[in-house]
Amino acid sequence: MRGLKKQRRIQIVMLAIVALAFSAGLIGYAMRDGINFFRAPSDVADAPPPPTEVFRIGGLVAEGTLLRGQGETITFEVTDGGASIPVSYTGVLPDLFGEGEGMVGTGSYVDGVFLATEILARHDETYMPAEVIEALQAQGVYQAPDS
Repeated sequence: MRGLKKQRRIQIVMLAIVALAFSAGLIGYAMRDGINFFRAPSDVADAPPPPTEVFRIGGLVAEGTLLRGQGETITFEVTDGGASIPVSYTGVLPDLFGEGEGMVGTGSYVDGVFLATEILARHDETYMPAEVIEALQAQGVYQAPDS
């Protein structure tokens, strides 16, 4: 009788380990498209990602580069002071979006142009995403807002 209980416990533990591994695999598979890595414009210029990779890019909208095309297509350059990456976006921009302002975009880098599917702008005069601040500080162009 004792051997049967011990064997049953081992089977339950093994089944739990298999179920846990299977669950972790399913979670990883489900999240593969939801994880977007952040890259600064200098990182993209130094090592361009493949066109199939979706990532986030952030920095400042370069002065004098914001052009509104036909329809809803907007082009501009995002910079961190070390490099500028051309961006093309079709859609409605946030109200606070403008030249010299911080932004984060989600999309992919195809043929030397970042094709954005989403653009986020800072929501007030003091906020900027931490990744953007770090990238700008690394290039020596970030100036903290006066409090």
